[in-house]
Amino acid sequence: MSALLQLKDVSAGYKSSPVFAHLSLNIAEGQYVGIVGPTGSGKTTFLRTVLGHHAVHGGEVLLDGKPIQRGTRGMIGYVPQLETIDWNFPVTVEQVIAMGLYINRPYWPWMTRENTRQVHALAERLNILECLPHHIHELSGGQQQRTFLARALVNRPRLLVLDEPTSGVDIRTQHDVLHLLGDLHASGMTILLTSHDLNAVAAHVPWVLCFNKGLVAQGPPQEVFTEEVLSKTYGGALMVVRHGGQMMIAHAKPMHAHAKR
Repeated sequence: MSALLQLKDVSAGYKSSPVFAHLSLNIAEGQYVGIVGPTGSGKTTFLRTVLGHHAVHGGEVLLDGKPIQRGTRGMIGYVPQLETIDWNFPVTVEQVIAMGLYINRPYWPWMTRENTRQVHALAERLNILECLPHHIHELSGGQQQRTFLARALVNRPRLLVLDEPTSGVDIRTQHDVLHLLGDLHASGMTILLTSHDLNAVAAHVPWVLCFNKGLVAQGPPQEVFTEEVLSKTYGGALMVVRHGGQMMIAHAKPMHAHAKR
């Protein structure tokens, strides 16, 4: 598969302090990739660099062979963390989704009949058609996540980027969102997401980047999620339990000096 996203010897950070340096990696067309790592590991800086929102200190970021800063941003759909959104902003679900059509324009024109058709078709696909006239704060967590996913998809991007899409939602919503992303991947969408939930990533995402101010390891979760790699990534002891083809990751309990013999 050809590389859709390429980072070539990229260094990025704030002022003179790099968060990561000399990072090179490729994400292929149609690949589904999860990025895991501790808080402060540089995952957000990595995403902002991919989105073209963060200037690099060195190297280059290419989408379909073109530098990100030179007009490729419309080729990327972005879903932010739900907790960063102002839910009191007076917009309906339909208006939120329509914003994705005009992401590269300085103004928001009236929707055409074709625009309306696109928005309604996507809302139906994501099972939020009945939500279109409602204010965004009236929705459940799952409906809110689907609304912003629709906004990211309505412009037909080549790459879908999600920042912690299962954070702050209940278990059922997490399950629904991850299955929806799996369906999008099966249809050919290239997906890049960050997550703190290692078990959800292990169960649903086929390729993983373990990240801590640089790339620690990458590969299928069954191969990458080892106690050694996770210890290097998180700086602490994590226990990996495998049974019947399933994997579970948990914090290892420390041995107490006064434990009975």
